[in-house]
Amino acid sequence: MYKTDDGDEIFVVDGHVALWDGSVANQKNRHGAEFIECFYDYHRNLSPESWIWPHDKFLKYDEDTFIRDVFEMGYVDVAIFQPVGLVEFYKEPFGNVAKNYQLAQKYPGRFIGNGYFDPRDGEAGLERLEEWAAQYHLQGVKLYTAEWHGDSKGYRLSDPWAERYLAKCLQLGIRNIHVHKGPTIKPLNMDAFDVSDIDAAASNFPDLNFIVEHVGLPRLEAFCWIATQEPNVYAGLAVANAFIHTRPRYFAQIISELLYWLDEDRILFGSDYALWHPKWLIDEFMAFELPDDIAQETGVTLTRDIKKKILGLNAARLYNIDVPTHQAKLQKDAISQRLRQAG
Repeated sequence: MYKTDDGDEIFVVDGHVALWDGSVANQKNRHGAEFIECFYDYHRNLSPESWIWPHDKFLKYDEDTFIRDVFEMGYVDVAIFQPVGLVEFYKEPFGNVAKNYQLAQKYPGRFIGNGYFDPRDGEAGLERLEEWAAQYHLQGVKLYTAEWHGDSKGYRLSDPWAERYLAKCLQLGIRNIHVHKGPTIKPLNMDAFDVSDIDAAASNFPDLNFIVEHVGLPRLEAFCWIATQEPNVYAGLAVANAFIHTRPRYFAQIISELLYWLDEDRILFGSDYALWHPKWLIDEFMAFELPDDIAQETGVTLTRDIKKKILGLNAARLYNIDVPTHQAKLQKDAISQRLRQAG
């Protein structure tokens, strides 16, 4: 939980975290190395210097590091795993749904573990999705439309098999569809992350929530035009909010456009840990103010109440978290006890 200088308490849901294994031992081929190296470049180029990790630590970090960084240092109350398999690049999935669930069981109330699917897996994938939904109590999935699959270098949410999977999600009660629609990661193709297929998916499945991670960057304008007409489309700030340090005016342009086109109830914070650490992101976000000329042009504001919604309340609503009840529960857990002991 983040506490302001005047004693206000802000419930934080980090909507985009991972516990990945990009180690050399887990890399299946050169593409596994290319992918994690591209991640590391984003980490080095956008992080404050004091928050840059050594290379070896970035490839594979442990559970204790995750718990300390996200919950004990990073103000986060609840973290949502957004795993991606990348099984063409890694021997074991880059993001492991089963391991995420084990960690969630160890720290009750602290994690929401999402799954993922690839419509190119056909009937077998539908069966696996159904098994995962029952076994891991899935409320959401993370989709990587540029992920490789044999000779295929991506898919679209408007593809017939993708629509079958979305219909299965609806049937299984998996309401939150997180879709990577942002910067490319080598060796994936940027065009396969094009945001335009969100339009048809959101229209065809109005009872699903489509959280567009990374707000479509570098296609922010296209995303905003879609989101303004589709009320079930949400903006996931992962990656976008990292620009708050190196490019604060660019971040101001992004957040003001989102507030102008969408509304304050459809924007969700995400650190993209371990790409970036939630502590410095949240510290800088809470201190951030829109430049006068941007605020005047767009007519939007970024008040503390709006920041509260972005940092946690909007995600809590999507994932059916009753905040006062959940806060009371977390105050009694092992992480809160360690925080109190540390003062």
